[in-house]
Amino acid sequence: MAENQYKWGVVLIACMAIFIIVLDSSAMNVAISTLVVELDTTLSMIQAIIALYALIIASFMLLGSKIQDILGRKKTFLVGLIIYASGTTIATLSVNATMLLIGWSVLEGIGAAMILPATTTLVGASYEGKDRVTAFGIWGGIAAVGAAIGPIVGGIFTTYFTWRLVFASELIFVVAIFIFRYYLSESKPTLKWKDLDIVGALISIISLILVVMGILLLSKPQYWGYVAVLIISGSILFVAFLWWQRRRINKGLEPLSDISLLKNRLFGLGNINSVISQIPLAGFLFIIPVFLQQVTKLDAFNTGLALLPASITILIFSLIGARLSSKLGSKNIIMMGFVVSALGTFILGGSFNLYTQIVDIIPGTVVFGIGIGLLLSQLTNLTMSAARSDQETDAAGFLNAFKNLGYSMGTALIGVLLLLGIFGGLTTALDESNLSGNMTTEEIESSLVSYVEKMQTTAPEDIPPSMVPEVTRIVDSSISSAMKQTFNALTLILLLGFITSIFLPKKEINP
Repeated sequence: MAENQYKWGVVLIACMAIFIIVLDSSAMNVAISTLVVELDTTLSMIQAIIALYALIIASFMLLGSKIQDILGRKKTFLVGLIIYASGTTIATLSVNATMLLIGWSVLEGIGAAMILPATTTLVGASYEGKDRVTAFGIWGGIAAVGAAIGPIVGGIFTTYFTWRLVFASELIFVVAIFIFRYYLSESKPTLKWKDLDIVGALISIISLILVVMGILLLSKPQYWGYVAVLIISGSILFVAFLWWQRRRINKGLEPLSDISLLKNRLFGLGNINSVISQIPLAGFLFIIPVFLQQVTKLDAFNTGLALLPASITILIFSLIGARLSSKLGSKNIIMMGFVVSALGTFILGGSFNLYTQIVDIIPGTVVFGIGIGLLLSQLTNLTMSAARSDQETDAAGFLNAFKNLGYSMGTALIGVLLLLGIFGGLTTALDESNLSGNMTTEEIESSLVSYVEKMQTTAPEDIPPSMVPEVTRIVDSSISSAMKQTFNALTLILLLGFITSIFLPKKEINP
């Protein structure tokens, strides 16, 4: 870096980019009720759009990472930014759920898949030693803040202006990045377009999409017959992708990604822990707003306000975690992070009932935030340290692909667990209730499922007005019970993360 340039210019640009990418999901989570009404859609559709955003990022990440070797990291970053900006513009102008999906999930997702690995390699190539640890700590911290502070930003825009400003405001950051792009250093292209593994790219993209689509369909009992087919097919295709990469390597052809990295214990376990850490974060940011808006009847602003303690805690402990790494070691901090965040979800599991208020969930969200902050401060730098300098672009591709796959799976899996819990609770509650009239139990249940899917923004279909208070109580009770079950599942997932983190090596193990 030239002497006359601001030392932290590269990480500043990387932080602006990562901030707008992760802001979308968390900021829009608090606008779920508004989106359901304004776009005339359902809770499941919004869940799918949020999950697909992270999924598209994950699916195109390896391709986006490899393009750096063809265009250079700076040019790849800027092209991705242009694609992202076009998606943001379409999302801002969306008139229905399909338009939002194309702009947000697809175009922003593809743009982000080019931006994210480029920011990782730009930061990695621009700093050394303690500066590198600090830079990645700041980068990871800002990513956490973007995900965590999004609810309050989305709440303010949605309640007092319009949710569209969440997307429109990102264009300001895009313009700022282009203005300061001279801080970024270009890497020399090492490949040509003819070297690109198109077959490998297609197999990897399709395999991940099939798996997550299979998880999303779990919330629709009528499609359960397709779930196993999609998940198994996606898993087989991913194995085929690994075989195809090995085949190209053996033939002396350029693979889409250097899969030898996955044999490195530190790199492999680092990615596994990244996936596990993202699942609860995504699930937390999706299901808390669903509960607060359906049961507690909070608007978007107050929903964001309820998540503010977690936002602040994640920020503080992302920074503290970065400073503690030299004293305690990254492995120990990661282990602590999983245990503390598991304690947070356990506390939250006992916080939900018909009378829950914001103050009731603060203790659990703070403890959860401490754990997540510690985790996110360490995982990127520790995992990337396993890669040699010539493997950095491939390592960045794998790392960001797995992190976003974890986030997508978190939104899909935890959202599905919540919905299944709600629908199961409705069945049980209706069997035990004294509701009667001209409707059968099955008709009432169908009406209440639709009522939940519409975020209780309309009256239950075909339900007599006299029955509305009782069916609303049944719905809210079912949601509260499902929240407890879902947070218990999150606790188990985080404890699984703790177990896998035990096997992390303390020092780098080269492949």
